[in-house]
Amino acid sequence: MITILSYFSENKFTSMGILIAFAVHNTSNRQTWEVFELKGIYLINPHWQSGNKSKQECAQAQKQALETYIEDHNIFTVKLNQWQLNDYYTIPHALLYDLKQKKTDLDVLLLYSEEVLEDFINSYPARWLILKSFFNEVVFAAKQKENYFEGAG
Repeated sequence: MITILSYFSENKFTSMGILIAFAVHNTSNRQTWEVFELKGIYLINPHWQSGNKSKQECAQAQKQALETYIEDHNIFTVKLNQWQLNDYYTIPHALLYDLKQKKTDLDVLLLYSEEVLEDFINSYPARWLILKSFFNEVVFAAKQKENYFEGAG
């Protein structure tokens, strides 16, 4: 008999939580636990700038925050395209195309903040809704806009 339990974990970056599923296997009066690793994709906008920081600094800040989040929450990053050079996407249209091709079930879309994709969201609201629909949850690694840069420099 297998029983599925869930555990709600509050993360340190947002007020949102991550749902982690545990399976309890009861075999011969002995219980064993398995943790299902979350599958996700992260998106970095290399053209986004915040304050007086350069695009390179902003891209690096996004990457560091997202990779830290991924490591802290044991998220398995998925590469949908075998020709993809990076572990992350930089073009929302390319991500949407690959999602439509693969039709895979993913748990989390990770972004630094909503501001990072503001232009895409405002220019292509229908595509943004379709893109989000491929994931169980969209997580922003920064609590609020420009949170990473407060007190920096």
